[in-house]
Amino acid sequence: MAKTNAIVTASYAPDFERCKILCESMDKHATGYECHYILVDVPDLSLFRPLEGPKRKIITDRQLLPWWLYRPPKFLSPKGRRIWVSPLTVPLHGWHVQQLMRIAVAERLEVDGLMYCDSDTAFVKHFDVQTIWNGENIRFWREEGGALQAKDDHLLWKAQAGRTLGLKPDDQPDHNYVCSFVTWKRQTVLDMCAHIEQTHGRSWISVIGSSRKFSECMLYGAYVDGVLGGKGHSPNSVSLCPMFWFNPAPSTDELSTSIEQLTKEQVAIGVQSFLPFEPAAFREVVSKASA
Repeated sequence: MAKTNAIVTASYAPDFERCKILCESMDKHATGYECHYILVDVPDLSLFRPLEGPKRKIITDRQLLPWWLYRPPKFLSPKGRRIWVSPLTVPLHGWHVQQLMRIAVAERLEVDGLMYCDSDTAFVKHFDVQTIWNGENIRFWREEGGALQAKDDHLLWKAQAGRTLGLKPDDQPDHNYVCSFVTWKRQTVLDMCAHIEQTHGRSWISVIGSSRKFSECMLYGAYVDGVLGGKGHSPNSVSLCPMFWFNPAPSTDELSTSIEQLTKEQVAIGVQSFLPFEPAAFREVVSKASA
């Protein structure tokens, strides 16, 4: 029997134009999913609402997060930045809340598989989301030992994932699970949250939000490998969507070349939204590549 799947994207106003490009490419190339859900902060709802359609819905933070985690008025936030506060977590910024929303959405959706696509990516080839499944096992991106070679905070995220899950240091995997396209089992997400709450005796959001050094991808990966022993997941080291993460930003020619060099399994490309690469240029390159 075919599995049911949802595509999920967390976004915000500065990435709106990039998110539109993702939606356009998804509508052109992606099949095998029930609906695409875009997760946004309430103030961004009206901006993103026009993207809705028969297979695309917008969900806000207030629909996913508990009442006790809230965003105070902008004039009360440092330098006007969006910040969420609560009596049960440290103050959290938008990136942290997006990660919590990506986990929390599993409680709302009744599907088998969740495919998360960052809003600064785009499909350039046909992709059937059904292919993330191999029987009862779901595709599970994992870079062997990657946390030890990563350029940013992976070791901190790894350690925090271990504490969150109650893992002993020797049981914590050294792999990198952070990717622009990741695929998770919905039931595994729910089981992970229940495991966290049983381990700590309080809400999983309060446990994860006790630190700002966390990664939802590293947490899910550590749960699959460190708690489940990989059950129900098929490890794969090939990223469906290669990503330009760091400066310098690629030129349009370099991006085009990268698309031409995608392997058969790779179906998308991304340029991190903080890099100086204009959305219009990104749209032009991916549109030509997928014409």
